[in-house]
Amino acid sequence: MNNPQTPPPGEDLPTVPAPRPRPSPAQRLLAWPITGFARLLTGARSLWRGCVPEPKQRIYFANHSSHADFVLLWSSLPPALRARARPVAGADYWQRDALRRFLIHRVFHGVLVDRELHDRHRNPLQPMLDALAGGDSLILFPEGTRNLEDGLLPFKSGLYHLARACPQVELVPVWIANLNRAMPKGRILPLPLLCTVSFGTPLTLGLDEGKSAFLARARDALLNLAAEAD
Repeated sequence: MNNPQTPPPGEDLPTVPAPRPRPSPAQRLLAWPITGFARLLTGARSLWRGCVPEPKQRIYFANHSSHADFVLLWSSLPPALRARARPVAGADYWQRDALRRFLIHRVFHGVLVDRELHDRHRNPLQPMLDALAGGDSLILFPEGTRNLEDGLLPFKSGLYHLARACPQVELVPVWIANLNRAMPKGRILPLPLLCTVSFGTPLTLGLDEGKSAFLARARDALLNLAAEAD
């Protein structure tokens, strides 16, 4: 995500957000094998270290090392929370073919963002702001791209602008451990390594906190979770 000019809190939000279409029974049934398959293959455990899985509107922000990250994080949420948690994903990747379009729109109910900025007059955060205005939670990767190395890349500014526009939404750091080792680039099936999804203590934007300070604090929150997972 780039660094758009963001108006004061709330001004991006539509006054009457359009309701999200309810999934059909077939779509709900398809979600169950996807979540079960993801957790079975990775042996994933959900560790709620700094918060509990309760029905609050949240932005779950996590490290990003694999295309399977959001599937594993989404699958790690209890069904009631998963139903309102929408992964933020790049339109260029998920619009490539009919199967991906079906999965991202009809199963995961993803929020697609234009990483190419085809329309420079449109706020690239607007799809996320619209989803938050509709009462949904988001799954977000603030590095902005997959990181195949250890540690974290610098965060893009989108997380800060969302926190500023929507101060009522909790920001929950999530560290996904071992998925980059269990599913290295090019593998179809994972190696037998245990993956963990650790949920940390929610953050809020300080009253006078600037962008750099906030992003550094959010990044440190993820790194602290990583240290606990080792």
